[in-house]
Amino acid sequence: MKNRGIQLALLTAFISGFSIFINKFAVDSIKSALTFTASKNIIVAVMIIALLIFTKKWKTILTLKKDQVFKLIMVAIIGGALPFYLFFSGLSQIPAINAAIIQKTLVIWVALLAIPFLKEKISAVQILAIGILFGANVMVGGFKGFTFSAGELMILAATILWAIENVIAKKVLKTVDPDIVTGARMGIGSLILFLASLITNPKTVSNLLILNSMQYFWLILTALALFVYVSVWYRALKLAPAITVTAVLVASTLVTNILSAVFITHSWKLQLTQQGILMILGVSLLIWQALRKQKQNELAK
Repeated sequence: MKNRGIQLALLTAFISGFSIFINKFAVDSIKSALTFTASKNIIVAVMIIALLIFTKKWKTILTLKKDQVFKLIMVAIIGGALPFYLFFSGLSQIPAINAAIIQKTLVIWVALLAIPFLKEKISAVQILAIGILFGANVMVGGFKGFTFSAGELMILAATILWAIENVIAKKVLKTVDPDIVTGARMGIGSLILFLASLITNPKTVSNLLILNSMQYFWLILTALALFVYVSVWYRALKLAPAITVTAVLVASTLVTNILSAVFITHSWKLQLTQQGILMILGVSLLIWQALRKQKQNELAK
């Protein structure tokens, strides 16, 4: 497979599936969703800043234009601050399966925005693939329907904000290095979250100091997963259409379900096999369509 963007999108889906699995344990372990999210994102921000210093990419920040800086700030607020608080606050209130299904509607919101603002096109094959992937997600066992609770609405709001962020990021990635975009998203975004945490809970810092070893374990593990996720995601978004990479990301549920079957339920149901087949079919259609379009573009040249 030659399409590097698709390859990175598949890797992102795997990382996302693992991240969703461990984040549920983490948010249950560290009860304050805002404190957990802010602390985790601060750790990620430090990792990215260290990476920028090590690779000397920080120097390019000094050459950014005003419109690029504005877009990076928007990415930080819309993608790195508000939705994280909303998502993890919602996740602490509703079943993980409900949160996962709502979050997987991201591709729908991205498509609605990418078509008019990024001038991307969506083919019949892509619509079919997205339908198959989303249908496979709804098949997951344990889903008892939506209640339109505050938690579910928080997850939905976070998902729509992330869709807006993807469109803005796609534009800024044309001229700005992915690591710089990642640094802005997590650096500025985590600072906003941490300040919000201090305002709502002045004991945020002292609470972090009294975490037990297991809580620190979940905090560091989820931070590492998020660091890898955002780093790979922006590279995929830079190289492939937003609709395509977001659609591939829907398959992350398969990874989450496999991990749940192995480590939690210790059982594999026929439903998981059916879901897996549908997801593989959906992703295969997306890859086929992407490679087909790439070949057409090469022939046109």
